[in-house]
Amino acid sequence: MRKTSAVLASLSLAVLALTGCTAAGSDSSLTCDRGDGSTEIRDAVTIDGEVGSAPDVSVFSPLHLKKSTFADATVGDGRTIVDDNQAIVAEISIFSGETGKQVFATSYDESKGQVSTAGYWATQSPGLATVFECATAGSRIVVGLTPDDFGANNLEGFGLAADDNVVFVIDVVDVFLSRAEGALQFNDAKGMPTVVRASDGTPGVIIPDSAAPEKQVEQTLIKGEGEEVAARQVPLLNVMAVGWDDKKVVTSTWGQGPTGDLSSAPTVAEAIVGKTVGSQILVVTPAGDSGPAVAYVVDILGAVTAPTQ
Repeated sequence: MRKTSAVLASLSLAVLALTGCTAAGSDSSLTCDRGDGSTEIRDAVTIDGEVGSAPDVSVFSPLHLKKSTFADATVGDGRTIVDDNQAIVAEISIFSGETGKQVFATSYDESKGQVSTAGYWATQSPGLATVFECATAGSRIVVGLTPDDFGANNLEGFGLAADDNVVFVIDVVDVFLSRAEGALQFNDAKGMPTVVRASDGTPGVIIPDSAAPEKQVEQTLIKGEGEEVAARQVPLLNVMAVGWDDKKVVTSTWGQGPTGDLSSAPTVAEAIVGKTVGSQILVVTPAGDSGPAVAYVVDILGAVTAPTQ
C-alpha cells in the first residue's frame, strides 16, 4: 500500500473485531429515509463480489465529477445507522477516478474487522459526512468524491494528483445499537437514583438527597434481547457517570461515540458481564479509596473481541 495521509492511516475508532453479539433488527423507535442515491456514480462503477469480501471493481475512468455523490450498490436488511456516533463495522476500498487503480483497501477479514463510527469517517474526509446516513447493515455503497471533498492532504498521502476524483466502495458489514433497547424493568430499591431519558436515549440521572449506599448496588433498568456479554469480550457502551454528593456529571460518552474502556471503574465492568446486549444498567459504587460515590448509567450496545493479528 502507498503511503497514506495521517488522518486515513489510523482507520479505526478502536481495534476490535465483530463477534455477532448484537440485538437483532433496527432501533425500533427511529425512522430514516435514505433516498435513491445517484445514478451517475452507480453507472460509472461496476462491482462484483459479496458484501464483506474484497470487491472486484472497475471504474470507467477517467471519472470527472461536478459534485460528490453516492448510491447504494446493494441494500442490506440489517440495522439502520441513525446516529453519527453509532458504532459500525465497515470495509473500505479506494480507487483513483483518473486511472481506476486501487490505492487503498481494508483487510476484509472478519477476524480483524474495525469498529468505527460514521462521524469518525467524516473527520477523515469531509465528503463522507452524509454517506452513512440511514444506511443499513449488509449494504454496499459506491461513493464519488471531488478533490475538495476528499481533501488535499489525502490526495497527497495516496500519491494522487491534485485534481483526481476518488471512488470509495464501502461495505457496511454491521451496525450496532445506538441506545438501549428492550423491556423496561421494575426496581423497588429505595434510595437509588432515578433515570429519565431524552428522545434519543440520552439519560438524565436524578440523585436522591439520602446518603449513598455503603456497598455497590446494581439494577437492570432495560433488559435487552441480545446475547449475553462474555467475560472474554469487550462491550460497546454508552456511559454516563454522576457524582453522588455534588450531583454533577463526571463523564459521559453520549454524543461522542461508544467506549469499551471501563478500566477506571473495574467493578462496573464486572457488573456488565452476563448482561444482555440492548440492556441499560444502573450501578452505584460506594465511596472508598478510589474516590466518592458515583452513579453509572450504562447502555450495552454490543460486544466484540480483540482481533487476531
